[in-house]
Amino acid sequence: MTVTVPDPTSYPLPTGAPVPRTSQEALATADALAKVFAADSAERELRRASLLPQLRQVAESGLLGIVVPAAHGGPGLPASTKVEVLRRLSRGDGALGQLLLSHFVIGEAISGLGDAAPAPRVYADILAGAQLGNATAERGTATALDRRTSVARRGDGTWLLNGTKYYATGALGATWIAVAAAIADREGETATLFVRPDQQGVTLDLDKWSAFGQRGTASGEVRLVDVVVDADLVIEEGAAPDPVDAPPSVLGAYDQALHAAIDIGIARAALEDGAEFVRTRSRPWKEAVLAGVGSAAEEPHVVRRFGELTARLYALEALLARGTAAIDAGQAEAELSRDTAAEASLTVAAAKALAQEYAVEIASGIFELTGTSGTDTAVNLDRHWRNVRTHSLHDPARWKYVHLGNHTLHGTRPPRLGLVL
Repeated sequence: MTVTVPDPTSYPLPTGAPVPRTSQEALATADALAKVFAADSAERELRRASLLPQLRQVAESGLLGIVVPAAHGGPGLPASTKVEVLRRLSRGDGALGQLLLSHFVIGEAISGLGDAAPAPRVYADILAGAQLGNATAERGTATALDRRTSVARRGDGTWLLNGTKYYATGALGATWIAVAAAIADREGETATLFVRPDQQGVTLDLDKWSAFGQRGTASGEVRLVDVVVDADLVIEEGAAPDPVDAPPSVLGAYDQALHAAIDIGIARAALEDGAEFVRTRSRPWKEAVLAGVGSAAEEPHVVRRFGELTARLYALEALLARGTAAIDAGQAEAELSRDTAAEASLTVAAAKALAQEYAVEIASGIFELTGTSGTDTAVNLDRHWRNVRTHSLHDPARWKYVHLGNHTLHGTRPPRLGLVL
């Protein structure tokens, strides 16, 4: 089914609460929303219900505006706060967290433009409640970095965009979709263009997303046929920087921290929901009953295993916090050093790699403790495992361990690979 996007004149930007101005306000808002979203997340995921109403609630809370720098009227909150906000929202609903990841990444990426277009226009819309989405990845290319989607400048100064995107997470509910494209007449050069989902030539076919997890992200297809884009909505990026000699940046670390936050938020939800099930519904094993244990939650082996899973979760949360503190430190430097950028990238890489192991283990491990009744479809505890297993495949942990090992053995800084490491 093709998603129908309302006419923008009948679908104005939200006019809800003001943007949180402090980290404390932002985190409190995220907690309140996560609590609401968690209450019916199991039933909503079973029905494959759209998350548009929940996205609208986030927009109306003012929380989307925390990505806007102070220079553009936003609160200018640190990266660590933004990552923590996404972790808490993902605790309420992992698919919702992933839907908003592009908003946080793109909102940060365009801060480097200063007052150049399209930053002022996009930031003004964000402060009014606009959500940013992405259309970057494609299917059928030799690597994930290749682009068949192309854009060419026309004689009147506008650009003409054509291509098909997949894994378009965040396109659902977006006011602006950032599209990555190759510039047709410039070998090796790329551009990012901002398009509206209601523009002529833009079609969202998001129901093509059929993964067993993160179903609510609707990360399907965006088709672009002769889409006309104004010049002030195009960022010409030139050729890809050399991964060794490129200037230092913490944008990639920030992006990866957001991805780790989703996995870790889902892991906490799985652990807490699993514990609640064991406390209220699981029966003690017969040998435990013979030993005088009155409930499954009092079985020594169950208690110990929950302790092991809790320790893993604490480790993930602490390592993520250490990584985001390094990002904050890098952004606070007058001139970002390569060593600071490397520390941020490596620490976050460690958190992301371990989350691919521990978060999956936590979401799976709770079933050892709930018993067979925990697998009941109506309970839908398995959504946590399906969601974290699906999202954790975003990029391979094996290469993160290689970079960590090379740094420990040889002092080698990791390469700059865009938003991957």
